[in-house]
Formats: sequence, structure tokens, C-alpha cells
Amino acid sequence: MHDKTKALMKRGCDFLGTEYAILCGAMSWVSERNLVSAISNAGGFGVIACGAMTPDLLETGIAATKALTAKPFGVNLITMHPMLVDLIAVCAKHRVSHVVLAGGIPPKGSVDAIKAFGAKVLVFAPTLALAKKLLRSGADALVIEGSEAGGHIGPVATSVLAQEFLPELAESHVVFVAGGIGRGDMIAAYLEMGAVGVQLGTRFACATESIAHPAFKKAFFRANARDAVTSVQVDPRLPVIPVRALKNKGSEEFTAKQREVALLLDQGKVDMGEAQLQIEHFWAGALRRAVIDGDVESGSVMAGQSVGMVNSEEPVADIIQQLMDQSEAALAR
Repeated sequence: MHDKTKALMKRGCDFLGTEYAILCGAMSWVSERNLVSAISNAGGFGVIACGAMTPDLLETGIAATKALTAKPFGVNLITMHPMLVDLIAVCAKHRVSHVVLAGGIPPKGSVDAIKAFGAKVLVFAPTLALAKKLLRSGADALVIEGSEAGGHIGPVATSVLAQEFLPELAESHVVFVAGGIGRGDMIAAYLEMGAVGVQLGTRFACATESIAHPAFKKAFFRANARDAVTSVQVDPRLPVIPVRALKNKGSEEFTAKQREVALLLDQGKVDMGEAQLQIEHFWAGALRRAVIDGDVESGSVMAGQSVGMVNSEEPVADIIQQLMDQSEAALAR
């Protein structure tokens, strides 16, 4: 029924071990056992968002997800996590099949450590030169993610990155496209350009199986594309990766948090690594307030620009079928 789409996704499906080459973006607090297993069970590829978790919490999360699905799923690790080595060891212990490294250039040895236990490594790269370097140094697949995405983002639009990266890399490498994808027509377009599959986060955040608070989901249903804005950088010495979220009081609080950390940096009370870590912890806390507690005013409601296409709660399986139907219809045209 989805013959053309599946033919173009074949390399991605073979790589992931799934029926559809549709990854779920790792969303802290949202991409946990329930959503991850639902996406994998529906033929997609769920990814646990490790975020700021301790190794023990990650271990619990992996085991709990395995109890809910026998299908493949991945784990997303943040490269600047102070316990990255231990988190990789947890993935090794549980024989995780795919590890996604996000949030910066993977530290020396991390890719090798993951490959050593037989897992596949997926990386993000903001420039073509870095993408080539990472693929040369052992990464198995690349996700190109444009600034339309939710959460931590780079500065360039997905459509531009796709035109830069795919003609150069798609033939000999496994490349997925992410950022701003809300419909199957867009999936078809990227597949035709040479991508082997796609990653969506925002579209899945409000699935029936997502544990996000009803107030968090309502904020998504009310929002349109222009409400999903990027955070402002206050101090050029504090290289804060911009984050896309729905405009609210929390956005202003983040600006204040940056000023506070910049002052500590000035006074020599923290070093740069510690400063960035404090900001990461701020995001983890603000996101938890929104997703788990439903505080959509002062919490961080991270969302991509495709949020305007999310209007109701739907089961994951229905979302995936809609995307595949739309892609197939586009390819048939």
C-alpha cells in the first residue's frame, strides 16, 4: 500500500530494523518508555531521551521500555553529560542497538566505545565539513536537523541543509532529515532528495501515548508556527545553544538565568563547563515543569515550528499511518 515510500525508505528501514524509517526525536521527559515503545510497536523507531538522567535512571528506562516492546529502539545521549562514559556503559550492558549522540561534537573515544559493543551510532552535524569528518571517524548515520525543530537547534533551515548535505552524502551514507516535518508530503520530498528516512518530534509530542500533561498538550493545540520562538543569547561569552519553545513567562526567566550565570562567570565562581551545565540543568527543570507538572506559563514548552499542524491527541499508530498515506499520495502525483 505504501510501496513507493517504502522503496525509498528501504535503506533507512534496514539500518534501523523497522517497518518505517520514521524516528521519533528524543524529547526530554516526553520520549520515555510509553511513547518510545508505542512508536516502535507501530513500526517506527522510538528513541529514549537520556537528557540529564543519571546512569541508574537510564538503566531503569531502558529495562522498562524493553518490557513494553520487543522492537528496536534507540537511546539519545547528550555529549556534554558529565557521566557520558557511564551512560555508554549502561547502553552496552543492555545491548542497546542504536545510540544517538546529540548536543555537540562527540568526545574522543565515545563513538568507538559505542561501536565496541556492536551498536550503531547516529550523529548530528551543523556543517557539511563536520558531517564528513564524523562519518569518516566511524559514525554510522547522520541526522540533519534544521532550525525549525523544537528544543536545541542550529541556525540553518532544514530545506537549506538538505540541499547542501544530501547531494554530497546521500549516495554513500545513511542520512535522515529532521526539523519542521509535520506532513507526509514533506517526507516524500526529502526521500526523493536522497534521505533514507526522517525524524519528527513535535508531531509525536501530543500523541495519546505521550505522558505529557494535558495542559502541555493543550498549549500545542492552541499554538501556531509563529508561537514557537528561539531563546535569546544574553552574553556572547556564554555560548548558549538556542532552544525553540512556545513564547511564555519561562522564556523571560531563561534570559534572567543567563545573566545570573554570566555574573558567576565574571566573578570567577564557575568555569565555562560548569556555566553551560547550569544552563542545561535550568532547561531540564523548566521542561519538566511544563511536561510533567503542566506549568505552561513558567515551564519550557519546547516545540518545533510544525506545532501549528498538531491539533488533537491521536494514537501514534494513526499518526504514522497518516504520514505514510500522505507521502505515498505525494509520490504517486
